[in-house]
Amino acid sequence: MRLYANSALCTGCRACLAACSLNLFSQTNPKMAALLVLLHFPEPGEYELKVCTQCGECAAVCPTEAIQKNANGVYRVIPERCDLCEACVAACPEGVMFVKTELAQHSWKCDLCGDCVAVCGTDALWIAGEEVAA
Repeated sequence: MRLYANSALCTGCRACLAACSLNLFSQTNPKMAALLVLLHFPEPGEYELKVCTQCGECAAVCPTEAIQKNANGVYRVIPERCDLCEACVAACPEGVMFVKTELAQHSWKCDLCGDCVAVCGTDALWIAGEEVAA
């Protein structure tokens, strides 16, 4: 299972960012979301969604094995194992792993909760086992 995105359907409303930060931190702060909405204006005049693809690069570089794959194929951070080295942040090809030490002493990533999907009014985000055409 993983989160998929179709940037062509994104309107830039950022509801997904608010839903994600609300799930992770109980705050509606787009800067605290585990996905990104990048603006490409004025040219070509579109939005680009960046989401965790569950590629495992973060887990591969973690020296303390703080990121592990669960039975559903979702990589999760085990907070008590994280030493805040931020190797996972640098390794993330999508740029969606982050550290917020003022809130917790571990790294953060998408936990595949689906809240971003639930609030997306254009169906630009979805969760599936294998990629399906949007």
